[in-house]
Amino acid sequence: MARLQPLAFQNARLVDPESRYDGPGALIVAAGVIADVAKGRNFNDLSEDARVIDCNGAMLIPGLIDLRVKTGEPGSETKETLKSAARAAAAGGVTSIVVQPDTHPAVDDPSVVDFILRRARDIELVHVYPAGAATKALAGQQMAEIGLMRDAGCLYITDADNIIVDSRVFRRILSYAASFGLLVSHRPADPWLSKGSAATEGEFAARLGLPSAPVAAERIMLDRDLALAELTGARLMVDQITCIDALESLARAKARGVKVFASASINHLSFNELDIGDYRTFAKLDPPLRKEEDRQALIEAVASGLVDIVVSAHAPEPAEEKRLPFDEAAPGSVGLETLLPALMALHHDGRAPLLDLIRSVTLAPAQILGLDAGRLAPGAPADLTLCDLNAPIIVDADRLISKSKNSAFDGRRLQGQVLMTLVDGRVVHRLEQ
Repeated sequence: MARLQPLAFQNARLVDPESRYDGPGALIVAAGVIADVAKGRNFNDLSEDARVIDCNGAMLIPGLIDLRVKTGEPGSETKETLKSAARAAAAGGVTSIVVQPDTHPAVDDPSVVDFILRRARDIELVHVYPAGAATKALAGQQMAEIGLMRDAGCLYITDADNIIVDSRVFRRILSYAASFGLLVSHRPADPWLSKGSAATEGEFAARLGLPSAPVAAERIMLDRDLALAELTGARLMVDQITCIDALESLARAKARGVKVFASASINHLSFNELDIGDYRTFAKLDPPLRKEEDRQALIEAVASGLVDIVVSAHAPEPAEEKRLPFDEAAPGSVGLETLLPALMALHHDGRAPLLDLIRSVTLAPAQILGLDAGRLAPGAPADLTLCDLNAPIIVDADRLISKSKNSAFDGRRLQGQVLMTLVDGRVVHRLEQ
């Protein structure tokens, strides 16, 4: 492999969630890692072979880590390939993605884990990690080869959007995963209450005539999951928490010392149930959008650290699956390219401190998954994102890199343009002027 030219980022605004530093500074990248960091000053007497990048005050942060990314590969490459997802991630400042196991075949076997890792190495863009299925074929009945998949390289186990209804099966999965210290992610939704729903139960859904489910469906299943996590001592990640009642259950469990973490999607932090007005299928999601009071509570939970991680919930769906009557359309929105600017909207609105927002997509997921990333420190991987925090953006779904263009943010005005993305010291994305 050719030797990488050292890079010196001067005149940057360094935002490092590990040291809690947010201020002017400079950073040097060499041999794929961060070689040096200067806070409050620039570097003098740089080596002649270093390439100097004048950041002009742009924000330099650790590369984003997105824990919930769907692709269509293997099996449904028309939705998204690993390569198109990696390109979209790089354009969005995301340097590591964890792909979900609901493919064809499902990622329930170490051979499929190995396939994804080999494909990622061939693509040579961002880090791609697989999540392994908790049950065989995601059917919720028989435990998958969890230990072998962990040894093959999967970072956590989950059945993605599929609910593991059988409490005995889920307890067995948690117990077995606990013996490895492996994280288990699960979507909290009572399937009997939520089956066939397209919206959140309430006056608005009733006026639109849409099949709906109460938010209680989330809290009911979450309470079961938390009880089983406490019983087994397993590490549990609540997959896309969305409502006030569930946040209260989460807070009580954390106070009792349950080993639980929670993610929230950028969609549920940015939209509410009114955004499906006029039957806008790009805003049809799973879980469905909630009331505005739930969205506000979710923002506060991210700001306080009750919710640990923010994810894009990237879920590509082609036009033929979205241009249908609302209750028949597939749920989901692409999000890799809009995650950072949408997250920065919460900063610009004064709703959450910048350091805490950056932590939720960098250091927090890195620590939960055991990755040596998410920080600006000498020796750390040179996975970096340079962003003009104030640059205006109008999201145009048709211009997104993702193969599918189903963005809930289509037409929305945001601020925060990714200028450059580095992975292991390699420039994998640079904004075209």
